[in-house]
Amino acid sequence: MSGIWGNKFKISIFGESHGAAIGVTIDGLPSGLKINLNNIENEMERRAPGRNSISTSRKESDKFEIISGFFNGYTTGTPLTAIIRNNDKKSKDYLMLSHVMRPSHGDYSGFLKYNGFNDYRGGGHFSGRITAPIVLAGAIAKEILRNKGIEIVSRIKSIKNISDEEIDICNPPMDKLLLLKNKGLAVLNDENASLMKEEILNAKKQGDSVGGVIQCIINGLSGGVGEPFFDSLESTIAHLAFSVPAVKGIEFGRGFDITKFNGSQINDEYYYDGEVVKASSNNNGGIVGGITNGMPISFNVAIKPTASILKEQNTVDIKEKINTKLAIEGRHDPCIVQRAIPVIEAISAIAIAELI
Repeated sequence: MSGIWGNKFKISIFGESHGAAIGVTIDGLPSGLKINLNNIENEMERRAPGRNSISTSRKESDKFEIISGFFNGYTTGTPLTAIIRNNDKKSKDYLMLSHVMRPSHGDYSGFLKYNGFNDYRGGGHFSGRITAPIVLAGAIAKEILRNKGIEIVSRIKSIKNISDEEIDICNPPMDKLLLLKNKGLAVLNDENASLMKEEILNAKKQGDSVGGVIQCIINGLSGGVGEPFFDSLESTIAHLAFSVPAVKGIEFGRGFDITKFNGSQINDEYYYDGEVVKASSNNNGGIVGGITNGMPISFNVAIKPTASILKEQNTVDIKEKINTKLAIEGRHDPCIVQRAIPVIEAISAIAIAELI
């Protein structure tokens, strides 16, 4: 199993959903980097479970402890390691799942890969719980980027069939987007937020789940970042995005919709604004040839409906080798889109830190 990513900003994640702790080691941090622990705590709080009626009832404070590489408020230059203790564990909810496979989870593929030795409790290392240390690493990467005037924000673009208002990705409303960090549902239009919440709660009432789309905006990143072909900014972000459980798609700029136009309609034409080169549109999402062109970065990720649902489903019992039925018990999110937002911001920050 590979739990290591990166070369310059290298992260190594560890732990299981119902193990003693989860955590991350970050290698490559410069010495003397001032880290605001309150900023990290705020990022962890955004992702943490058990905060409202549309999240799982599992309550984890996600309090972290930095045990190396940090002294008197600054990085030391040695690998930084942080752990997060797991407290609210109910492993008995998963006893049957050692041999009854949950549809759309990593249970069966993990069983095949690791010959049945994988920790199946709460999904083990496949669990979305492991995104907590990714958010922690991303919060530290954000500290580096913030010092360079780079800001990363995300919002809910849609939940199921309910969409929020569109934004201008040439000139994203950063002041409004930054305020979304304090909202339960990161949506610009409060009426849309109410409709989305109703959709999520209806799914929960029916023992079901819903998914959605997250839009991420990176502002203040200069042109010239990215290493084609294999380390382009798009491929670097995509690599990390698909490492996040439940992400099933990614598109940059206009994405798949760009195929519906002629080149003359969709090309991003350049012009001089004083001595600064800008583009009159941003259909490519700020990345051309795998390299940033100075425009804001915009990409969307598709988050699938939560795989853990209470409705009875068809599956298999690999111990008895029979077809069977399963109604998943335990505590689960009817929608994880709202909790995935800081995770998508984190992987974006890690990707940029790696490339700059």
